Amino acid sequence: MKLLPAALTLLVATLSGLACGRARAANAPQRVTFGIDWQAEAAYGGYYEAIADGIYARHGLAVTIRQGGPQVNQAQLLLAGRLDFSLASNSLIALNYVHEHLPLVAVAAMFQKDPSVLIAHPGVGDDTLTALKGKPIEISGDTRAGWWNFLKARFGYTDDQIRPYTFNLQPFLANPRAIQQGYLMDEPYALAKAMHQQPVVLLLADAGFTSYGSLIETTRKLVAKDPGLVQRFVDASIEGWYAYLYGDPKPADALIRQANPDMTEPVLAYGRQVMRRHGIVDSGDAKTLGIGAMSQTRWANFTGLMISQTLFPRGMDYQQAFTLRFVNHGVGLGK
Repeated sequence: MKLLPAALTLLVATLSGLACGRARAANAPQRVTFGIDWQAEAAYGGYYEAIADGIYARHGLAVTIRQGGPQVNQAQLLLAGRLDFSLASNSLIALNYVHEHLPLVAVAAMFQKDPSVLIAHPGVGDDTLTALKGKPIEISGDTRAGWWNFLKARFGYTDDQIRPYTFNLQPFLANPRAIQQGYLMDEPYALAKAMHQQPVVLLLADAGFTSYGSLIETTRKLVAKDPGLVQRFVDASIEGWYAYLYGDPKPADALIRQANPDMTEPVLAYGRQVMRRHGIVDSGDAKTLGIGAMSQTRWANFTGLMISQTLFPRGMDYQQAFTLRFVNHGVGLGK
């Protein structure tokens, strides 16, 4: 049956509208929700820079960052499908996912060095990790299950040294013999400002703790279903870190301060400065393979160290913790 002119016009308009709708959908940025493991600060500057500079957008992504904290289990949210990507603070966490048979995988290591530190007062002889053996040290429960075991094996620390750390700096300030855990980009700045002098800051990475830090994690399901999305997110995040470290950090800092009003420009500048000075992001393999680099050899050596400390069983398939598929491509090098 022939269509009447009016009906034909309506059909053409409808088909055209559907085609335009599909075109708009095809060109629309892919929405991504990303969970960081603490509140916004310089340690996440590369991701905020990728938003502020439109780097994610140029990779076809619309990224929302969800902040973390002590009461937020980002891995649980990732497994539940409420996040597309999250951060594992160190390699221990990624290996523990394997040990617990959780289908998560590290797709990039944005920190070549774990920024974990121990902090002491100057002028009292607590200037090396060796000197801290046998002395009370404030650490959190997570640390006790993590890198504390490295200190026990390497320096002979014992569990009777442990005192609870509540993320409150006042006990440290009140006791000139106090020693506590910290994060290179955070507590040292706040303590120096309160003490009017620099505290002793001992970076575990410089003492042989070879864990990666700030690992981008996702589910094995997403890697299999949409590897292109994973690659674009990793590449854009890498570009964001180059921009934050070596370009103009102001756009990212503005977003960070908006998300976390406790951050100030001096605090953010300090965080960026110490990351560069200590090669937290851009050192080791990242110098030749690009930010985010990982190697099987380093994973194997670190896993062996953790097995020797009885944290994991012998024969555990550590290669399930990571994939090199999305890194080591030199993204961002030479820019």
